[in-house]
Amino acid sequence: MVLLALLMAAAAASNPAAVAQPAAKTAPVEGDNLRQLLTVRRVFVDRLGGGETASQMRDMIISALQNTKLFVVTENQEHADAILRGSAEDLVYNETHSSSDSLNVHSSLSSSSSDDESALRGGTRNSQHSGRSIGLGGGESESSHSVERRHEANAAVRLVNKDGDVIWSTTQESLGGKFRGASSDVADKITKRLVEDYDQAKRLPH
Repeated sequence: MVLLALLMAAAAASNPAAVAQPAAKTAPVEGDNLRQLLTVRRVFVDRLGGGETASQMRDMIISALQNTKLFVVTENQEHADAILRGSAEDLVYNETHSSSDSLNVHSSLSSSSSDDESALRGGTRNSQHSGRSIGLGGGESESSHSVERRHEANAAVRLVNKDGDVIWSTTQESLGGKFRGASSDVADKITKRLVEDYDQAKRLPH
């Protein structure tokens, strides 16, 4: 064992590159992106893909961003530190539900009797047969049909810096709430997630 240890030590001394070096610690890409959020002061919200409803969603996102007090929302793209891009959709549709139930009952009752009497009375033979059968049947069916009006909104957005790198992104959806519409709820979810990640970035080591 001593000899083996001496041989390994000699080999390592003759070839320093063979000695394992501890891996350098590098910050995850996600952590780097979150740190870039702290450098953003002005945000430009670009037009969202998705038609007229997406335009309304953009206005709600702008309003929600202003309420966070974290950024200055600008209409001048040249002055922005980052651009919010993406797509959004607000759908109102009818959902149809159909169901049917059926019940069938059948019952039957039958009886029979027979008498057979033979007598050698002048070569005569008497026989008697009788039978009775009762059948009952019934059925009942019930069906229902309903139409429910649904409202659903969703959005996928990303924050892009001046170099064109995506530093933050999220996807949110909503069926609406008791006191707010689906689009408004999605806009609030987007900004809430952005504020949470911004706070997380402040806690990262620098």
